[in-house]
Amino acid sequence: MTAAPRLLPTHRQAAELAAALADRLAACGDLTRPEWRHLLLQVPRHLFVPDRAWCVPDGPGAPYGIDRTRDPDQWLRAAYADAAIVTQVNDGHGDPGTGEGAWTSSLSAPGAVIAFLELLAPRDHERVLDVGTGPGWTAALLSARLGDGRVVSIEVDEQVAEQAKVNLEAAGARPRLVVADGAAGWAEGAPYDQVHVTCGVTTVPYAWVEQTRPGGTIVLPWMPEYLGGYKARLTVTGDGRAIGRLGGPASYMMLRSQRSGGLAEPASSAIWEETTPVDPRAVAQDSCGADIAIAGLLPDVLGADSTTGDGRFCLLLADAAATSWARVEHRPGRREHLVYQAGPRRLWQEVTDAYFRWVGWGRPGRDRFGLTVTPAGQYVWLDEPDRPLPGGSPAV
Repeated sequence: MTAAPRLLPTHRQAAELAAALADRLAACGDLTRPEWRHLLLQVPRHLFVPDRAWCVPDGPGAPYGIDRTRDPDQWLRAAYADAAIVTQVNDGHGDPGTGEGAWTSSLSAPGAVIAFLELLAPRDHERVLDVGTGPGWTAALLSARLGDGRVVSIEVDEQVAEQAKVNLEAAGARPRLVVADGAAGWAEGAPYDQVHVTCGVTTVPYAWVEQTRPGGTIVLPWMPEYLGGYKARLTVTGDGRAIGRLGGPASYMMLRSQRSGGLAEPASSAIWEETTPVDPRAVAQDSCGADIAIAGLLPDVLGADSTTGDGRFCLLLADAAATSWARVEHRPGRREHLVYQAGPRRLWQEVTDAYFRWVGWGRPGRDRFGLTVTPAGQYVWLDEPDRPLPGGSPAV
């Protein structure tokens, strides 16, 4: 028995939905340039959505499963919503339609995609390395903007890359597809005018700097160990560095070679219990500048926070070496906040020291921080690249 053919929406249906999506993105400020509006209409997003997937709205609304066979109208609406669509779980060993398991590949939300493409701002005739092909929609948009021969898109997962090839062919786009670890770039196609990254990065691979022309740009979601993620646009200099300021929030699946081991509590009975007058909510949520300062001052400290329905707030900390750990809790009605720590380092004290250092600097906001990448490593700076945060800079 042969499978039933996939019924596609009409050109008019897709065009109307894409135009409505473009209007929504323009209204919220993600879409500001007419060329990207034109390309949103030119490259049908539904061609990159699998029959079964998990839709994650970018804003209010709970995630939900989509199934093209069971509810084609809902599936099509999701394809043109400002929502991320999870297309793979557990590195291909699960059903993305359930949303269960680790999300390992996705079709990013249109607002996030367009915001990064506008930050990239490619010029005519430039060559771009696109790191993280995923389903292929972003590579198709770049190819439509620059031409197929000027885009190299690299994907680490063979299964994902194979489906991207099918999707791109259906859309009539033919970028150069490479199956390899994007952290190494693709030296064979270098030098590039720009590198566009669609996965979270904690440590910027120096290969991207080496493969970019002086004066070229690298745009990526910088996602440090401690909370949050930020847009970064770095310019490659003639002396082998990449320098740029940090921008608005960004949250992406991590580059596979930089996935974190998580924040598991250590198997130790030596847990110190104490209280603190410092509210962990202030430290974790006070300002987008505070979290960048803490991430820059303590680059090896991992952090995550959560809030429960009964009003409790928890900040969990660990070091990258997995030797120390802390949990700090706010509980409604308590004057003091609970601290549990284990290991040789007192991570809560280190984090609060970094927080108050930021307060002493005058509480600088996110737009005053930047990132520099060198052959020796990377560091966060305040106001000027020659002002690295203390303790966070490598030898340069």
